[in-house]
Amino acid sequence: MNDRFSFLNAIHFKDIEFLYNQYKKNPSSIESSWSAFFYGFDFGTKNYKNILKLEDNDNIIQKEFLVFNLIYDYRKRGHFFTNTNPIRKRRKHFPSLDLKNFGLSEKELDTYFEVGKLIGIGKTSLRNIINHLKNIYCGSIGIEYIYIPNPEKIQWIEEWFFQKKIQFLPEEKKFFLKKLNEAITFEKFLHTKFVGQKRFSIEGNESTLPALEEMIEYASDKYVTDDFIIGMSHRGRLNILSNFFRKDYSYIFSEFQGKEYKEKTFSGDVKYHLGFSKNRKTRKNKYIKINLVPNPSHLESVDAIVEGITRAKIDILYNQNSNSEKILPILIHGDAALSGQGIVYEVLQLSQLKGYKTGGTIHIVMNNQIGFTTNYTEGRSSIYCTDIAKITMSPVLHVNADDVESVIRAIYFAVDFRMRYHEDIFIDLLGYRKYGHNEGDEPRFTQPSLYKAISQHSNSYKLYREKLEKEKIINDDDVRNMEKEYEKILNLKYIETNNIKWNTLNSFLEEEWKNFPIVYKNEEIFRKVDTQFSVEKIIKISNKIFSLPKKKNFFRKTEFIFKKRLEMIKKKIVDWSMAELIAYGTLLYEGTHIRLSGEDVARGTFSQRHAIVKTEEEEEIILLNQISKKQGKIQIFNSPLSEYGVLGFDYGYAMYSPHVLTLWEAQFGDFVNGGQIIIDQYISSGENKWKIRNGIVLLLPHGYEGQGPEHSSARIERYLQLCANNNLFVVNCTTPANFYHLIRRQMKLKYRKPMIVFTPKSLLRNTKCLSTIKDLSIGPFQEILDDPYVKDFKKITKLIFCSGKIYYELLSRKEFIQDEKTALIRIEQIYPLKIEKIKELLEKYKNKKEIFWVQEEPENMGLWSFILRKLGNMISFNLIAPSENSSPSTGSYIDFLKIQNKILKKAFF
Repeated sequence: MNDRFSFLNAIHFKDIEFLYNQYKKNPSSIESSWSAFFYGFDFGTKNYKNILKLEDNDNIIQKEFLVFNLIYDYRKRGHFFTNTNPIRKRRKHFPSLDLKNFGLSEKELDTYFEVGKLIGIGKTSLRNIINHLKNIYCGSIGIEYIYIPNPEKIQWIEEWFFQKKIQFLPEEKKFFLKKLNEAITFEKFLHTKFVGQKRFSIEGNESTLPALEEMIEYASDKYVTDDFIIGMSHRGRLNILSNFFRKDYSYIFSEFQGKEYKEKTFSGDVKYHLGFSKNRKTRKNKYIKINLVPNPSHLESVDAIVEGITRAKIDILYNQNSNSEKILPILIHGDAALSGQGIVYEVLQLSQLKGYKTGGTIHIVMNNQIGFTTNYTEGRSSIYCTDIAKITMSPVLHVNADDVESVIRAIYFAVDFRMRYHEDIFIDLLGYRKYGHNEGDEPRFTQPSLYKAISQHSNSYKLYREKLEKEKIINDDDVRNMEKEYEKILNLKYIETNNIKWNTLNSFLEEEWKNFPIVYKNEEIFRKVDTQFSVEKIIKISNKIFSLPKKKNFFRKTEFIFKKRLEMIKKKIVDWSMAELIAYGTLLYEGTHIRLSGEDVARGTFSQRHAIVKTEEEEEIILLNQISKKQGKIQIFNSPLSEYGVLGFDYGYAMYSPHVLTLWEAQFGDFVNGGQIIIDQYISSGENKWKIRNGIVLLLPHGYEGQGPEHSSARIERYLQLCANNNLFVVNCTTPANFYHLIRRQMKLKYRKPMIVFTPKSLLRNTKCLSTIKDLSIGPFQEILDDPYVKDFKKITKLIFCSGKIYYELLSRKEFIQDEKTALIRIEQIYPLKIEKIKELLEKYKNKKEIFWVQEEPENMGLWSFILRKLGNMISFNLIAPSENSSPSTGSYIDFLKIQNKILKKAFF
């Protein structure tokens, strides 16, 4: 039922007592809307009977319910009639809240009604009821909440607004004024000193600054919260960095002066994208941690990162309590981005899921009521930019950003709600944008009327100063002293920039990464890493993780898979999936924690992994967590059907946790293009832009098996375009053992790099794609694999270089024609490319006459362009590949076989 209490409209009032008596006997015996009505509004034992006994006249009782309908409409629709917009005329909504729309008239204004008790003011006149409702629902705060299906939650919300009387002390009000002055003066200072430079001013939403101050003050004092993770885009970011995070003003001014970074190995980023971490005191001298996550111009992409960092801290610092009150994620949105970017929906869908919940997020919208030059009427179809909040039934508060005390009141409510229910909540700060999108842009080109109104509008500092002067809390001397003191600080810091030669790129989360240096030199990248593990321990761990509990009932095929695994262990042979699980098992045995997340990862898209097994009764068992008492823990989470949001979340998780092996797997590698923004803006470039280290592993199933254009290619070529300065590991293994050592190497390195692994599909069950346990034991990972079947290298006249699955097809062809003159060389680690090893192999095969590069991807895709760029001056390659194509693969299986066969024939012609 859309209108939760629409059943009241046609009620026969004499039937109410009968329904109420039924409710008292058994609340579930009556229709759910009636049950919610009696529960949520306490139309209860004494009050209800008093109403019935008050008058015998049906008309009086009917009037009571007409007033109730009025009350309910204020609750439901009052937010449409608020004073929340500081610059635009109030929208007209129909029907209005006029008495005539409820069957009432001015004649009843002085009539007393019992239903006043429902809003906490007792039996009183209709006039008082309306005034009370206007104060609650139609002032500087409008609240949306009636759609929430939980009556207890609705009751709590209403009691908070009805009963919580917040009176700010004079010193608190002076502090709010001080922060508003800082926000405004800082922007004016930048505007004067750095004319025409982009800064994305906070002006029009400067109350965000005292709002954040009060949030940390209130949460840390009442709930002992000491960790705040904030994500926001560029609007107001410099102001928040300086006046909330207390980043040294001189460094911000130095960034405006365009000075270079001392560390030439990093390119850095524009000043309003940078992150910051700070340990600071509250006004009550409590130490807290505040973090501002770096963010690119993909405005809402940071949402997922913030949630991932928060979850990592919850798991690692706060005893895996997903409802922890010790940490609070805060997302600051722009209105146009919030309503326009799909990742917001993806992240909200994560908010209550077992593997991704963070105990609730406070969302603050710096609502400028405009995009770049796009009006809100052109930028969304919904009424509000925050309407997406309704998918999680989150309450929304619309607040006039000029009314700083109402903003603070909304902050208190948001913190209380989040801490009680551990769910998301939205605060929509309706303000404006004083200048154009950036300070060099002219908004009057596109919004002349709006910007005429803005130019005539007083800022919130001036408005609040006048209010406090009327209240006799401040005088002219107080104001002058406050303003001069802050201006003096800014001027002194501006002078200090003369002593700053270089800009400094502050590393985000430096404390967590202090033992992991940023490595970019080849000699360090290719330094051998010990990944060995004894045969005996591998067998012992394997028997643990491949033995199903005997007293449990399992699906017949599950039992068969695990029985086969144990049989292979007896033969000391493993396939790909077994090697993966054993790699996890050995790391867990050594104390490493692991997080594996993605679409259908528990079983595996290709029914290969079975990291979580289910009994017939659907009990979930993770055998990897039953190796030993002192082992690490693996968490395995099937994700929503999302790449962008979940990949961002797991990248954020890995950003905080260098000691955790964090893996994200795509259902098919082709689908990862849905998360391309995270790859481009964070995974590949975060180290270079922001000095962020990250060890996330992406598992991308790749290989041509005739399944069509969307199930063949993980787009290797795209990752290779992003490779520079040893920023990534890009790997395409062909043996279970090499994959095993690769996984172990990731955690044995003394540094961290994101790793892209192109994993197989058909090779999961290829009888040639096997390794021995001895191969797993001795290691190490091998970047280049020579041909193990060459008996006499002097006979070799042809070299075929390749990568990935095509190797096995080339091998089968070579064996079939009994070719002894061709060596198959595999590039296992594509980037960084171990060129010295390739040179060694070229020297080894002295009698070579032809060298081929063979790939199953079209000529314009795959590795070819990269190989030609890296090795073209050293090796004269002949290319064998399908013709260039705009699509990765044919949709016809017959065509696919013809193309593959043609490649193989050419290779051995």
